[in-house]
Amino acid sequence: MDTGDPRNTRPYFFLSYAHTPRNDSEVAGPNAWVKKLYDGLCAHLLEMTSLPMGARAGFLDQGIALGARWTDELSENLARCQVFVPLYSPRYFISEMCGREWWAFSQREIHRRTRRGAPRESAIVPALWVPVEAAQLPQVARDLQFHHADIGEDYAAEGFYGLTKLSYLKDQYERAVYRLAQRIVRAGRATDLAEGQIYRDYESLPSAFGDTARPPGFDVTVLARCRSDLPAGRVSDYYGETPAEWNPYHPVSTRSLVEHASDLVRAMNFRVRVSDFESEADRLLSSGPPAAPALLLLDRWALDSPRGKELMARLAERRRPWISVMIPQYDDDTVPPERDRELRELTDRLLASRQAAGSGHRSPDGGGHTLEAFAVELRKAVGQAVNYFEAHSTTYPPKGPPTDPPWLPRQVHSV
Repeated sequence: MDTGDPRNTRPYFFLSYAHTPRNDSEVAGPNAWVKKLYDGLCAHLLEMTSLPMGARAGFLDQGIALGARWTDELSENLARCQVFVPLYSPRYFISEMCGREWWAFSQREIHRRTRRGAPRESAIVPALWVPVEAAQLPQVARDLQFHHADIGEDYAAEGFYGLTKLSYLKDQYERAVYRLAQRIVRAGRATDLAEGQIYRDYESLPSAFGDTARPPGFDVTVLARCRSDLPAGRVSDYYGETPAEWNPYHPVSTRSLVEHASDLVRAMNFRVRVSDFESEADRLLSSGPPAAPALLLLDRWALDSPRGKELMARLAERRRPWISVMIPQYDDDTVPPERDRELRELTDRLLASRQAAGSGHRSPDGGGHTLEAFAVELRKAVGQAVNYFEAHSTTYPPKGPPTDPPWLPRQVHSV
């Protein structure tokens, strides 16, 4: 890294932690120990990297009191840091703000996976403040499969708080800080994250930790064409051997849409079940209360077939509002105007009864022109699917007309 590297103006890491309420008997306050850890990491990073004088080694938010609101400074640093370091504790995973910080950073990781040759390493490097039982971890934390014992057996047993408070473990504390700094440097070099979106509205963001200790299930299903059955004139670049390989954002994305959507849904702490809508239609459209909310990724070219028409007719007839429908239309996927009009009219006709009944979410016509726009629309679709699921499921008390969760953006287009 030289002094002209734009990454030098970005914090190398973002330390995310749950603010501990101050005890009146404490002089420095409980979060002073977190600041000590942060300072130690920054000092090591300046030695382990070629960051020049004045470059930002890290970011630690000390200005947001317990229960206070999101700040632009916090959002900007989340969008620009190279590594996200969540400081695990029981308090951390019940913090709505910490869950939103994790979610905001995770969007950058998910977007990175769409690039060709993207590394498998994660830019999220967790640290233990206080050890947390595995059963208390949300799904996003379990998925990391991070081995804390690699940093030190005493550290894995006590966490940084314990090593700080037990004087005979002073050497183990220093060793753990050093090894964590090494992990942060390795992650930053391996992942090289691009800057992400700056979220100004804290209230609009979901928490990566969800609302319950055990995340609810969520179906992500796809109805799309395959290369072997494309209609005349349809470009094959966006398709694979199975519907699950449909990639409408080719060549910007190298991943199938169902993979990308599943990651976005998992980032909201759902256990995702992926399926082919044609194969799973009987299960998803069965009578009775829903088993899970669902998202249907619909290739409108699939409707230009007898089987596609039949499946959409069943969906419209059964009125399953907990199945949200998304119909992405990528900007660079040029379709002749006459053919585009035919597909639009066909889609509207097959889903007309859902529109008339207000029975579920459908992305607006021409929606999802980019991967970023798709991610925004997906949050709306997931929010409405969950609301309708809770209103119709026998495992939840009836709640009347579904209402928007606090993280769901307003002005949702529903049909």
